[in-house]
Amino acid sequence: MTAEQLGLEGMPKRLFVCTPTRLMTWLDCPRRYRFTYLERPAPQKGPPWAHNSMGASVHTALAGWYRLPPAERTPARAGELLDQAWLSDGFRDEEQAAEARARARAMVQRYAAGVDTTEEPVGIERTVAMRTEVLALSGRIDRLDLREVDGSQQLVVVDYKTGRHVLTTADARSSLALAVYAAAAARVLRKPCVRVELHHLPTGEIIAHDHTPQSLARHLGRAEAIAREAGAADTAFRSGLAADEVDAVFPPTVSPQCRWCDFSRHCPEGAATYPPAQSWVAVTEA
Repeated sequence: MTAEQLGLEGMPKRLFVCTPTRLMTWLDCPRRYRFTYLERPAPQKGPPWAHNSMGASVHTALAGWYRLPPAERTPARAGELLDQAWLSDGFRDEEQAAEARARARAMVQRYAAGVDTTEEPVGIERTVAMRTEVLALSGRIDRLDLREVDGSQQLVVVDYKTGRHVLTTADARSSLALAVYAAAAARVLRKPCVRVELHHLPTGEIIAHDHTPQSLARHLGRAEAIAREAGAADTAFRSGLAADEVDAVFPPTVSPQCRWCDFSRHCPEGAATYPPAQSWVAVTEA
């Protein structure tokens, strides 16, 4: 039946509710998207990843550090918070976990030493949200600053990175998540927000990019295009798919990223081409 026959003409369209992570999961691998967001019960995941434990520990420590009174924001206190927040899941053994914790502690202490503690962020682990004609999108920003830029107060999106991958301005410019966060922060707080920054803790480098209204619009358009594809696949899945139709709608995308997939054991194509990595290897690879 048509919308008119059902008496639904003029009713608002249902928006695709998502986070940037959900959108990028669909783009990276539709099969992993299905396992993550649609299959219930979800397939069993592999073991936890040591690099995720390390990254989460650093993020938690820095969030707690910024919630302290400015006078207490010392490098030593940052190290203490890292020790308190430390997660040891996924490491090869206690010795490796201890070495990684020492490295993480040094990272947050070095970062804290270079921060102006008198500058108060307007958001720590701040959730922002926005709607378009296609999607209702939300996400959590590591840190949201309010700074003087070109003579006016502007919001700046800050994202912490703890991996060893060397970052470039292309990473900041091309990040869908950072662009969406900037657009959402501007709408929520009613202040300009075009600058996004990647703070790479292992090197201390800050990689920044200043968006334009046009580049933000392009990223939002990209997000809507992904949402339309993922939303159509969601609808097909919930409507019921025959066994031979599932992989046609949710095909695997085989790439080197398969080494790090939580669902590698359930994906023969990916596992055969890129055998799963050891859960701790990313904290030792150069």
